This record gives sequence, C-alpha cells and structure tokens, in this order.
Amino acid sequence: MDGNGRWAERQGLPRVRGHEEGAESVREITRACRAQGVEALTLYSFSTENWKRPKREVAHLMRLLQKYLRQERRELLDNGIRLRAIGQVDRLPLYVRKPLQELVRLTDKPSCRMTLTLALSYGSRTEIVDAAQQLARLVKAGALKPEAIDEAAIERCLYTAGLPDPDLLIRTSGEMRISNFLLWQLAYAEIYVTDAAWPDFRRPQLAEAFAAYAGRERRFGKTGAQLRDPR
Repeated sequence: MDGNGRWAERQGLPRVRGHEEGAESVREITRACRAQGVEALTLYSFSTENWKRPKREVAHLMRLLQKYLRQERRELLDNGIRLRAIGQVDRLPLYVRKPLQELVRLTDKPSCRMTLTLALSYGSRTEIVDAAQQLARLVKAGALKPEAIDEAAIERCLYTAGLPDPDLLIRTSGEMRISNFLLWQLAYAEIYVTDAAWPDFRRPQLAEAFAAYAGRERRFGKTGAQLRDPR
C-alpha cells in the first residue's frame, strides 16, 4: 500500500494526512473484496524497514493502527472476516499488540468467509530465515529428517501457513519492485502495477485491477495449448 506520504506532500499536507487517507482505502478495499467473494486479502501495512522512519511518523502510524482495530471490530465480526497478523508482531507497542491479539482471537471462527491478513513489522527475508531456523531445530531434535524438507515443509513454517498463495499482487504508486513482500509466496502471482497512490486506490481502481487479472493466462510453466487442451 504505497504512496501515502508522497500523496500528502503533493497536496501540501503533512505526511500523516496521507496515512489517514490510506486507512480509508483499507476500509473501502476490504469491503469491496468481501463483496466480490475474495477469500484472502493481505495488506502490507508496516515493514521491518519502516521502523527506520522518523519516530513521530512511526508513532502516528501505530496510533492509527490502534484506531483502526477499535473502529473496525464490529464490522469484521458482523461480516464474517477473520483477522490475522504476520510479521514480528512482538515489536509493536503494547497498546497496539493487545487489541490486535484480542481481535485476532475474536474473529477466528469457522463461519468466516474471508481472511484479512495485516503484514505488520513484516519482512519476507526475515520470515524465510525464521522458517529455516525452525526446520533446523526440528532436525536437531530428531523430529524431522533433512531429506524430508520439501516445499510443503517450508510452507508450514512460514508466517502465512494455512493461507493460499496469492493469485494477484497489486502494487500502487507506480513502484516496480516487490519490496521484501511474500518472496516465497508470490512465485506464481500475477503482478498489477498502478500509478494511483494508495489513498487514491478505491473501488474503481480495484475493479480495473481485477479486470486486468481476468485477462491474464496463468500457465504455471505449461504452454497455452496445454491449458486449452489438457488431454
């Protein structure tokens, strides 16, 4: 969800104003995805690198997250949306971590039809390192043989265990990079880049992204002819 700060600066507003407008996009896009039947939506909300930003901006982002968790509680529960969080969540301040953990617990119901995952203090390289260390501990304990380590074993140790691999990655603000996001999981995702900054990314822009995705041919290593005639 890129471009909040630059969106604000272009309009002569403080950067925090861009984050506030970005929170409105989070609300609208979550509602739109739920209405469209999307089963899993993951939002890159705060990266491990974002801790390097000015302390005042980081503090505002944390307060904004706390406000979101409080305001959206009823909507998530009423609309059957399960909340998850991935990343180094223990680095978040307690006033954010506590309501986050509570909402994750409250929304974890079998009846939920959509999973909203917030990537918070998240970095994909760190995720992969953590998975490798977890596998190493299992091998050391004799609970896993080295030759049994396959893709499925690695995926079970990732933060996203239990979630499907993404079908579509949407990158806002015209940025042409992955930025340390879901490096393993995005192996076969379709990538859609829009020049719209995140505060300007609303239902019409989401519809354009979905339309572009619908026109893609997903081959997963096969030829187009094989997909059309799988015999």
